[in-house]
Amino acid sequence: MNLKKLGIIIQREYLNKVKKKSFLLTTFGVPILIAGIYAVMLFVMLKAEGDSKRIAVIDNSGIVMEKLEDTKLVTFKQLSETDPEAVKNRLGEYDADILLYISPLDSATKSVTATTYADKPMGMETAEVIERRINDAVEAYRIDSYDIPGLEQIMEDVHFNIHLTSYTVDEEGKETISQSEVYMIVSMVLAMALYMFIALFSGMVMSSVIEEKTSRVVEVLVSSVKSTELMFGKIIGVALVALTQFLLWIVLTGLIIGIVGGIIGMDKITGTLSQNQVETMPGMTSMNDAMGNTLSMEQLQALTDTTAVAEGPTGMEAVLGTLGSLNYTQLIVSFLLFFLFGYLLYASLFAAIGSAVENEADTQQLQLPVTIPLLLGFFIAFYAFRAPESTIVWWGSMIPFTSPIVMLARLPFGVPMWELILSIGLLILTFFACAWASAKIYKVGILMYGKKSTFKDLWKWLKQK
Repeated sequence: MNLKKLGIIIQREYLNKVKKKSFLLTTFGVPILIAGIYAVMLFVMLKAEGDSKRIAVIDNSGIVMEKLEDTKLVTFKQLSETDPEAVKNRLGEYDADILLYISPLDSATKSVTATTYADKPMGMETAEVIERRINDAVEAYRIDSYDIPGLEQIMEDVHFNIHLTSYTVDEEGKETISQSEVYMIVSMVLAMALYMFIALFSGMVMSSVIEEKTSRVVEVLVSSVKSTELMFGKIIGVALVALTQFLLWIVLTGLIIGIVGGIIGMDKITGTLSQNQVETMPGMTSMNDAMGNTLSMEQLQALTDTTAVAEGPTGMEAVLGTLGSLNYTQLIVSFLLFFLFGYLLYASLFAAIGSAVENEADTQQLQLPVTIPLLLGFFIAFYAFRAPESTIVWWGSMIPFTSPIVMLARLPFGVPMWELILSIGLLILTFFACAWASAKIYKVGILMYGKKSTFKDLWKWLKQK
């Protein structure tokens, strides 16, 4: 293989791709889109509030209404009627959005049944508020029925929520905090990013091959260079385009998100996140704090301090501690290696498919056996978040056609170095084998016209010397 000619082909392919309007559009458009989604999420989190629902209540139990306190989300109004049939079709006359009917108290079970009627389905948040209020009322009634002085206070004192704090211990005995949810998110991001890049840029190689074959440009090119040089030059050129676009996405997305965060105010974002975290903490005295009323800063601080003592590291400390414990050097190097050789593996296969057809409509049959392992690896990666050491995940991280995605999904949870090296080694060997086979198919198929190729034809070209 002539390295000088290969370099010329790589340069041609690279410059041809980066000068296209589509490249510039996706390179600068994707970070803006990501930052826009991020900004919208922050805006919704900071500003959006659900419309307050007016709830008319028919309480035949005599124990629930006193527990139905108004919040920003819902307001309650007791009706004198006892039959819901007389009200449910005339909610507008009662200035209500929802009718809540509470049945008479069942003395045997010491409970009630609750039913709502409305013109439109109510949101989950509203339903949760109503259910919690009714549950509080029934619990209070049952506690009172025991007629034990101070029982309610005793129940509150007994109730406690334990938060599990996890640490990983290395061979030297060093402890680092580990939050499984953080590992899951990192795994998901790595797996999805790799799947997207391999599928996107391998498909770009196939489209480029078909385009040159259809326009007959390839006939001029193969008269000056070998077909294998043309194929690998195209694959490597697109790989450089992918890396360029990937790095620009990281830089531009970080820059735009930083600007958006500066405009909105990171203090405001952090404060909102802290309040949301506190409002969902266990140990609230009533659901009214979590679902409706705005707590004062003193109350927030007191709750945070109490929770921190009871639970150890706070949520943000656990997240930051987990992120700090990750081996970023291993993650970055592994991502680049799996992306590079995973892309080269699939790109060589897609290049062979592109050489065997004359238009993209004919690629469906030949493309299916290649895309199925890629999709399978993506689905196994989602299972890896729950059971990173399971048998199917282990084999998925070793089989070269699925290992780029699955191994990256396993990596944040900790993978022995020998498994990582074995997985990368098998991937490289498989790439060389597939590249050799694809080159033989490419050499024949790139000059074949007028016939729709089949798997039988590919096998015949593969056996040619």
